[in-house]
Amino acid sequence: MKNLINELKIKITNWSVSRLHGKKAEFWLATFSFSEASFFLIPPDVLLIAILGANARRWIYYSSLTTVFSVLGGILGYLIGFLFFDVVGEHLISLYNLQSQMAYVSEKFADNAFWAVFVSAFTPVPYKIFTISAGFFKINFINFMVASLLGRGMRFFTVGFVMKKYGEKLTNYFFKYFNVVSIIIVVLIVAWFVLV
Repeated sequence: MKNLINELKIKITNWSVSRLHGKKAEFWLATFSFSEASFFLIPPDVLLIAILGANARRWIYYSSLTTVFSVLGGILGYLIGFLFFDVVGEHLISLYNLQSQMAYVSEKFADNAFWAVFVSAFTPVPYKIFTISAGFFKINFINFMVASLLGRGMRFFTVGFVMKKYGEKLTNYFFKYFNVVSIIIVVLIVAWFVLV
């Protein structure tokens, strides 16, 4: 099942990137940004980089579009967990084999829900697990929104800025090591808040 999901992910990524240079680029970026935050596999960063490869001077617009629709998708994930977990959320968790991650998320929410959502929104940790779990565990919606906006905004504006400043070649290198870079940034942010 995991191999099938990975193959599907690659096919969908290739299909979507091939459509990002047409008139419907904004539509596809918004659609993938929205759906990835609650139920879909493809991270919107790949699409954002592909679009900015042809139009880097509009990086603020495209980073904003990605952030807004990703957070709106996060709200859908929150509602799935809050209202429909038994009907939809449980099946999504099972489909992607995320039961152990769900238990981990439960522990993180118990420690600090705001930071758990922020870290998932900024790093490659699957944001959809945290959006659905946030609703399921009924964490404060305002905290969820603020953490999502900050995390998603920082993530997509970082990708957009690097793309604008350094171009596609360096951006692809940056994206390759994004996991490490994002974790370092989150550790520095958390350390700063703790110290201050």
